[in-house]
Amino acid sequence: MYRTHTCGDLRATDSGKTVTLCGWVDTTRDHGKGMFIDLRDRFGVTQVCVTPDSSAADLAVAKELGREFVIRATGTVHPRPAGQENPRLATGEIEVHVTSLAILNPSATPPFLPGQKELPGEDLRLKHRYLDLRRPKMQRTLELRSAIIKRMRDYFEQHRFIDVETPILGRSTPEGARDYLVPSRVHPGSFYALPQSPQLYKQIMMVAGYDRYVQVARCFRDEDLRADRQPEFTQLDVEMSFVDSDDVMGMIDGLMAKLMRELKGVEITTPLSSRI
Repeated sequence: MYRTHTCGDLRATDSGKTVTLCGWVDTTRDHGKGMFIDLRDRFGVTQVCVTPDSSAADLAVAKELGREFVIRATGTVHPRPAGQENPRLATGEIEVHVTSLAILNPSATPPFLPGQKELPGEDLRLKHRYLDLRRPKMQRTLELRSAIIKRMRDYFEQHRFIDVETPILGRSTPEGARDYLVPSRVHPGSFYALPQSPQLYKQIMMVAGYDRYVQVARCFRDEDLRADRQPEFTQLDVEMSFVDSDDVMGMIDGLMAKLMRELKGVEITTPLSSRI
């Protein structure tokens, strides 16, 4: 492994440990005989120090660093001097004094910085999507989405659903929008249709006796953009046999209560239909 810890792991209790961190250079501060580097990954930021006790080679490497360089730093964890702690950082009580510093990948001057307050236009952010995805807000959004999907799958597994991945390439079925069509190489003149929803497949599952089906499904609809939908989107898809509408709504109520409780610490009253 290139690293022993992430940039959000270290605390005062780790003082004295020798650690290796990898990440992106957020900022650098040159103090002549020493440098301070804020090293960032998706877990947090750790202050890395090239001190007068560091080697001349490490100091030379540190002076080459620019914003968004990817580096590896090995060193010893030290408490920050009294009064220099940073309460805004989870790692703000410590710093890492470098004993070895290496550039893993240099960076050209970025067109914008992940941490800047005034964001550029969406066109520029999408052109440099990798930079946009380094923004803390984007990282929190993707982490939340991942947490939601995991808890959804756990919930439905507990209720004896089977998670089935249905085909993407299929035949056209009557839906509410135009299909995206994919030409077939082996059958000239014929086309596959991308699914607007797994409607046909989940009904097959019910007929086949799989009485509880669930999928986090990719869907494709050739239609104009809407406030809550784009041509390619993801939906939670559920099908149940031998139930009535109250059973289905009760299952979703339970899911929403679980998500709000575990991810937001909020208890909600069910059934949700009583709140409409």
